[in-house]
Amino acid sequence: MTSTEGSAAVFTTRSPEGVNGKKIALLDRDHSILAFNERVFDWAVRPDVPLLERLRYLCIVSSNLDEFFEVRAAAHLTAAQQGETKGEYSVASFEALAQKAHQMVERQYALYNDSLTPAFEAHGIRIVSHGERNSAQKRWVKEYFQRDVRPLLIPVGLDPSHPFPQVANKSLNFIVRLKGGDAFGRSNEIAIVKIPRILPRVIRLPAEVAPKGVQMVTLSSIIRSHLADLFPGREVTEFSQFRVTRHSDLAVDEEDVRNLRMALRQGLQHRHFGQAVRLEVSSGCSRFMSDFLLLQFNLPAAALYRVQGPVNLVRLSQVVELVADRSLLFPAWQPAWPEQLPRSTSIFAELKKRDVLIHQPFESFDGVLAFLREAVNDPKVLVIKQTIYRTGADSEMMDLLREAVRRGKEVTAVVELKARFDEEANINWAEALESIGAQVVYGVVGLKTHAKMLLVTRREGRQLRRYGHLSTGNYNPRTAKLYTDLSCLTADEHITADMDTVFDHLANQNRVPKLNDLILAPFELQQRMIDMVDAVGQAAARGEHARIVAKMNALTDEALIQALLRAGQQGAHIDLIIRGACMLPAQVPGVTDRIRVRSVIGRFLEHTRVFYFAAGQKEDLYLSSADWMNRNMLRRVELAWPVKDKKLRQRIIDECLVSYLHDDRDAWTLEADGHYERAPHVTDGLGAQKALMLRYAPAR
Repeated sequence: MTSTEGSAAVFTTRSPEGVNGKKIALLDRDHSILAFNERVFDWAVRPDVPLLERLRYLCIVSSNLDEFFEVRAAAHLTAAQQGETKGEYSVASFEALAQKAHQMVERQYALYNDSLTPAFEAHGIRIVSHGERNSAQKRWVKEYFQRDVRPLLIPVGLDPSHPFPQVANKSLNFIVRLKGGDAFGRSNEIAIVKIPRILPRVIRLPAEVAPKGVQMVTLSSIIRSHLADLFPGREVTEFSQFRVTRHSDLAVDEEDVRNLRMALRQGLQHRHFGQAVRLEVSSGCSRFMSDFLLLQFNLPAAALYRVQGPVNLVRLSQVVELVADRSLLFPAWQPAWPEQLPRSTSIFAELKKRDVLIHQPFESFDGVLAFLREAVNDPKVLVIKQTIYRTGADSEMMDLLREAVRRGKEVTAVVELKARFDEEANINWAEALESIGAQVVYGVVGLKTHAKMLLVTRREGRQLRRYGHLSTGNYNPRTAKLYTDLSCLTADEHITADMDTVFDHLANQNRVPKLNDLILAPFELQQRMIDMVDAVGQAAARGEHARIVAKMNALTDEALIQALLRAGQQGAHIDLIIRGACMLPAQVPGVTDRIRVRSVIGRFLEHTRVFYFAAGQKEDLYLSSADWMNRNMLRRVELAWPVKDKKLRQRIIDECLVSYLHDDRDAWTLEADGHYERAPHVTDGLGAQKALMLRYAPAR
């Protein structure tokens, strides 16, 4: 039996020039992003998913929705407040997105209250409310409040000398309505209590007061039961939790700053206080208090979200850590050591014989760390160059680069300071590397450096030889266990020479000479991809074999969409495997009949970018750091590279394309009206990720 995700999609007001004279309305990008989150939400609903993992997926959806509001909502909200009626951002676009978001939030809390909470209670796992606590538990909670919470709280009573305080993005707060006069006899009835982020949001009760099962209390419940203690002599007549989400995309005029790192560090201080775009309150919040908050944050009624539970579901991920019951989690996955890397052999020696492919997380990212570690420890290695986008705050790779500097090697790090929500970690790494003598550069003004490259130069006899690593994903050991990505290690002279040229360009910004194999954005990647798509379309028009299979995270670049539409109209058969947003309408009769779009949502986050083109007798397979989005093509430094080795090419086709086209468990198919239809065998099918886990599972 199949199920349907949501209703028919919203189509964008933009109408491209069409194909063969037909106007084709593209799917709306923001609605497509929300639709992706509905597909992730399905994992929280599925009964075959372990219980704690279902909660984890619910938290992931909530986190994704937070980021959607932080990055995508402000333009729609501003247009609505200004009364715009035309264009991509308008009153109608804001209302349509708000309606969709409200529906999603209602489904999240319904699942949490009606399904997950009873299921947890059946396993002896409970979040105990104030009314359910026995006297011993109430005493423990009161002591915890007085010892660990009360000293950190500063209630603010509002009056002309105490205006409404600055409330940080996504922070937990309480609004309290009071009766009676203050110490000076004044009847200021509204107070705000800001809750520090440092406090845990879920606390496990100790065994002496909760001997059976796992019993927990939420911080919000602890505070609400002791609000009266914060206002001695006053009567608390009503209260509510609230949480405001703010626009958080940093905007720095790179042309007008002398030190980008310092400008971004200053910008980070203001990020938490950007334009308010969403207000969440408890379902029981009175109209008086919600109207008061909406006025303070300059928000319309449609931006108000009343929720039946904690205002921040994301922080319930702490429950997973507190329970830690392996029977309620996915079976632990241990990535296999890369099969092409013998443990006892030098990686440099292996790369002299052949290229090496690592398919993460089915194979371990430790193979990449081993490559860098060998380079750091090898006295023949003279130079190490690496791009840094999202490495995390605690990174072995960064420690290895610092060790390389200490050993006297020349280290160049191209640090992308503008990696969204990773800016602070990257700034800290840049400063740490600079402080010990590494050459740190920040890429090209106005562009994000999103390409993933690691280049090692080694003295071998009288010659210098290069060894390189290219990847579709980040140099982050933690996410390498959670994301699917392809890592390529190579000693290919043309590819490594191109990598050196790109590093030089990022350092000195000279013109890029013609590259041998790599394709570089923003200079030529978009046009080269269009040319390859067009070549397939032309082959189809000649009656030759014509096939495109492309796997990526998002498809929103209109020029590439138009190329795909043309090729499909010419007779090419096109399969697109797109995890997230897709603006191309598939399977529209007479327009996109030959284009199929599917989205695979699995245990791991799909992140590989693989592009296969067959035009007559010519076949090309490229890997890339870039999705087919306008920002990746024209506003980022990105790379695509060919897979030359026939065996590796076939392996990628089998593992990353064919298996996903045959997934009948975790796949969703985009239908002509813009909605996604779920695969028919959700509980008894074999998903691509599961098949790959079986393929790489160690022999028992």
